[in-house]
Amino acid sequence: MQRPYDVGVPTAVDRHVRRTALGRTLQGTPRPRLADRLRPLVDGQSRVSGWVWPTVVAVLAALLRLWRLGTPNAVLFDETYYAKDGYSLLRFGYVRDTVEKADDMIVRGDLTGLFKPDTSFYVHPDVGKWLIAAGEWVFGMDSFGWRAAAAIVGALTVLVLARLVRRLTGSTLLGCVAGLLLCFDGLHFVMSRLALLDVFLTFFLVLAAACLAADRDWGRSRLARLAGDDGEAVAGFGPVRALLLRPWRLAAGVSFGLACGTKWNAVFVLAGFGLLVWAWDCGARRAIGVRAPVRKATLVDAVPAFFSLVGVALVVYVATWAGWLAHVHQYEESFGSQWGSYLATDASGPAEAVQSLHSLWEYHRQVWDFHTGTGLEDATHPYQSDPAGWLVINRPVGIDANTDIEPGQLGCQATDKCIEQILAIGTPVLWWAGAAALLAAVALWVGGRDWRYGLALVGVLSSWLPWMRYSERPIFYFYAVTVIPFTIVALTLLLGRLLGPPGASRRRRAWGAAVLGTFVALVIANFVFFWPILTDVLLSNEDWLDRMWFVRWI
Repeated sequence: MQRPYDVGVPTAVDRHVRRTALGRTLQGTPRPRLADRLRPLVDGQSRVSGWVWPTVVAVLAALLRLWRLGTPNAVLFDETYYAKDGYSLLRFGYVRDTVEKADDMIVRGDLTGLFKPDTSFYVHPDVGKWLIAAGEWVFGMDSFGWRAAAAIVGALTVLVLARLVRRLTGSTLLGCVAGLLLCFDGLHFVMSRLALLDVFLTFFLVLAAACLAADRDWGRSRLARLAGDDGEAVAGFGPVRALLLRPWRLAAGVSFGLACGTKWNAVFVLAGFGLLVWAWDCGARRAIGVRAPVRKATLVDAVPAFFSLVGVALVVYVATWAGWLAHVHQYEESFGSQWGSYLATDASGPAEAVQSLHSLWEYHRQVWDFHTGTGLEDATHPYQSDPAGWLVINRPVGIDANTDIEPGQLGCQATDKCIEQILAIGTPVLWWAGAAALLAAVALWVGGRDWRYGLALVGVLSSWLPWMRYSERPIFYFYAVTVIPFTIVALTLLLGRLLGPPGASRRRRAWGAAVLGTFVALVIANFVFFWPILTDVLLSNEDWLDRMWFVRWI
């Protein structure tokens, strides 16, 4: 049976081909073997090339992101929080407040007397800051050091995305196309060159999705081997014990735990993919002939999946607060007066551990009040944006700008003033095409029953829609960096449909390859055109305005 590797044909159930005792479909054609219907698309592809070419794309992404990474030598945007928090974690194991003008001291290289003895109140978990601290430990406490981890993790995200799309399509070519598109996305590029948390969150979410896609292939292959292929309905629940321990699903739980340990909005993505996994399990039971598969999969698959994903994620999340818990007394001294009378009792042994977890819970309540309370309702920021417009780049974020460079200064040769800017903006050709691809993905998931578009849409919607609730508060377009990898999944699947299956006519394949190549070239050209405003390159005022396509981009 020929398997089209890069078209929108579902790998499981093949449009819900139904079993009959005679081994034929309802249309009278021979029923494909169960092993063929549940076999992963990536089977039979070269493992060597499947690693080598995505790695080449990831290395390209790393080189772009590491180039002049320390420029400008300044604390940019919210680096003022995370670079210092990471350094405090590195030095003390917990986060301390810094003295006034600490940013100026750091830029000068003066790290003496940087921290106060007071514990700092911070509103995001520690995982991303520990990664920033790792870069500072290896490369030093300077602009390159605190951005290094983001650049490396950004390149790793390109690798994981390429491998994910290769699994979804069975095509190393399309996997590399997806990697290239992320490599040349302006928003992901900028966020990979800053000591902010969002690029780490993106990595862990894409990694979790890749683990779940691998688990889906693993589980369906195992079901096919255990269920046989006799053409009869399967009695009872089908195989159960052999599917209780699913390594890839446990790995996804770890990834989700680390994502939540970076930023809390990962919880919504975990919930979305949890529901999607349940739907996949129902489809797998139906594929092997289980009667009432929804009810039965809910009983034998959903409960273990909950512990593998949510349970493991919770354990990992709590573990990421180990530094906080190790210094819980400092936090209790600083904030305990707001937490309740339980701290009045001296505890030791197991009771002390319980009390520490109680204090961690109270700290979480305090952080939750910060994010959702009245304190931010009246706050404003010149670069805040309505999340409803993020997919079409309604309001990019100015990270750094020097708008008053006179002719003759800093190499400015214009007759008017020159400008240097870092603007967090996606590559427009990619984002606008991606928004259209998501609309097509809805039809292909719901109408075409192609599960792969479901993965893309769940990733996009669960990381985007929750922000709608807080549209009146200062939230920023760069939060959508978690959206673009899943958008690229949908877009690449559509490009694969245009390319056609291996057995298509030469003419069809030629036209499909031309369209695919042209689109990738347009994305790269668009990225190159925007390069100066992504990297603080000196521009004349006229050249800068050429890149401000809309007033809201200024």
